[in-house]
Amino acid sequence: MLLFSSLAVLAEPLSREDIEPYIRAPFSLGEALNENGVYSLLNSGGAEAGYVFESEPLVPLPGFSGAPINILIVLDLEGRFLDVQLIEHNEPIFVSGLGEAPFHKFFEQYGGLSISDSIVVGNPYGDAARGSSLVYLDGVTKATASVRIAHETVMGAALAVAREKMQGLASAPPAFPNPDYEEELNWQDLVGQGIATRKVYTNAEVDVLFDGTLWEDDDPEAQDNPDDPYLDLWVVDVGPKSIARAVLSQDSYEELQRFMEISDNDEPILVIETARHGLVSEDFVRNTSPDWISAEQGGLPVALRDADLLVELADDIPDGVAMILRTDRRLGFDPSREWVLKVLSVREHGMFQPETGSVTLEVAHVTPERFFDRPEQIAPAPPWLEALRNRQSDLIILSLFLTVLLAGLALRMNALAAQPLFTPIRLAVLAFVTVFVGWWGQGQLSIVTVLGALRTTLDGGSFTFLLYDPFSLLIWMVTLAGLIVWGRGLFCGWLCPFGALQEFAHHLGKALRIRQIEPTPKWDNRLKWLKYAVLMALLVVVLAAPDQVDKAAEVEPFKTAITTFFVREWYYVAYAVFWLVLSMVLFKGFCRYVCPLGAFLALGGLLRGRDWIERRAECGSPCQLCKVKCKYGAIKQTGQIQYDECFQCLDCVAIHDDRNRCVPLIVAARRRTREVAAE
Repeated sequence: MLLFSSLAVLAEPLSREDIEPYIRAPFSLGEALNENGVYSLLNSGGAEAGYVFESEPLVPLPGFSGAPINILIVLDLEGRFLDVQLIEHNEPIFVSGLGEAPFHKFFEQYGGLSISDSIVVGNPYGDAARGSSLVYLDGVTKATASVRIAHETVMGAALAVAREKMQGLASAPPAFPNPDYEEELNWQDLVGQGIATRKVYTNAEVDVLFDGTLWEDDDPEAQDNPDDPYLDLWVVDVGPKSIARAVLSQDSYEELQRFMEISDNDEPILVIETARHGLVSEDFVRNTSPDWISAEQGGLPVALRDADLLVELADDIPDGVAMILRTDRRLGFDPSREWVLKVLSVREHGMFQPETGSVTLEVAHVTPERFFDRPEQIAPAPPWLEALRNRQSDLIILSLFLTVLLAGLALRMNALAAQPLFTPIRLAVLAFVTVFVGWWGQGQLSIVTVLGALRTTLDGGSFTFLLYDPFSLLIWMVTLAGLIVWGRGLFCGWLCPFGALQEFAHHLGKALRIRQIEPTPKWDNRLKWLKYAVLMALLVVVLAAPDQVDKAAEVEPFKTAITTFFVREWYYVAYAVFWLVLSMVLFKGFCRYVCPLGAFLALGGLLRGRDWIERRAECGSPCQLCKVKCKYGAIKQTGQIQYDECFQCLDCVAIHDDRNRCVPLIVAARRRTREVAAE
């Protein structure tokens, strides 16, 4: 393990030259913001427009191959996905199975979504389709586990950047005025409870802000009357009806309610200025963004726009210039959290070609929570639970099948093997395994999972990727538990879809009367060591060249024959067909001599706690019938079972209990007959 750990390599961010080609016009790559590969995103004018980063340095979640999926993510300043692109991955199903196109298309779905959205991969479950705040992404058939891991990677990296660079961004839906909340309020109540915020800047205070600049002496009135108010600003959120009714005339209140019915996502903000500064310049155009006023919340900008409403204030409201601004809550603004209104104080220097300068005057405001409601957010279920729900029916059928199979093999194995129709029963089980477990359920176990788990161990990662494919995980659990009871035979003999295809090919060869090939015992023993060499070679690849594991694992034809149903490049198909054709003359040659997963399970079978196949003293000497009949060559000359090569076909069990075939039973029966005759 110390050797393995020393070979683990930490992910380093890509260079600027590697990232730049992924940025699409009109945007460009800005400066690096930290050591984790986070860059600023610049718009066509050179202003900051968001963040660019890759996922692997931030969230190195292991993919199904054990290696992380590296994704380029582009967020705007409000936390919306501008672009998501795949950089690099080693997911076997896409590398040499389905091809890259479906994986790239999956990432295109993120455009326009926000990290505040509740995004899940899959289809709505139960009543979730009606009135749900969940956003569903279409997965990729036969690659569910990989795309779920990819989604977790995207969201994990985006939220990591949001926490660091966009601290004020709410991860929950913003609050909105509660239409059912009523409270009798007047202006004095608003002021006394802080619902109406007032901020006064005197001429002298503004002068101090301009000290040391070119414009420090360009406001004579401020110098003549330093204690007079320069800005006397009131800020009131008039989204809640009770507050709006307290500050607006009846006509303005009704007009505002009509406006909010049309623009139900906008939050209206009333601003009143009673001093000499004013709210907008002479060049301001109604229904546009005010040129002197801006806002931010949690360090992020808040887009403001004139609501273009006629404002008539109630009788006891301070007299001044008033306007109602609006901001869209969908862009992340939460009226129940503190935010800051910013007002520019502008001065000009010079007469003919004046130079303009400004300072910012800030007013912090928050409206009490009681006036708002927040939409109930349906938290996305953990990915493993979503995966369980999506495969619920398949898992029920698989569980029933495994229960019956295990009960039969554990409790009624001898009776099962003794059935006259045992071979048709076995072939029916293998047909179910091929069609339902393999082609439909995609439950073909592979050495890729073992190598991925090893890679995760070396990198110190999480094994949660196994939960994204609960169908295969259930088979893995049964298989590993079966190692203790039976050794490798349970999976290799009963649950492997490709093994089942080879067995069907063998029966077809016999039906066509094709001459069978069987290596001599010496060569059979030699060839059986080949699968261990293949397994060792794959382990070396994991340690020395982990990026090539997916290619090396193609020694298994499982992906071609089962996962993609032979829809692949011709050379992969030819390789898989070769083993099936060979099985017509050499019984399950791949399983016996080459399969690295079989080698792994054979080693795991050393944990087997008992010899589950009954033997007699006469087995091996003088009787060799079971050894001769065993197609796997799993019975030694002594009659003992070689469990690391036993595929649990039960042929020897059937012979052992058959009084018409078992030589010791036949001899014993004849002896009893002679004894009875003698008596």
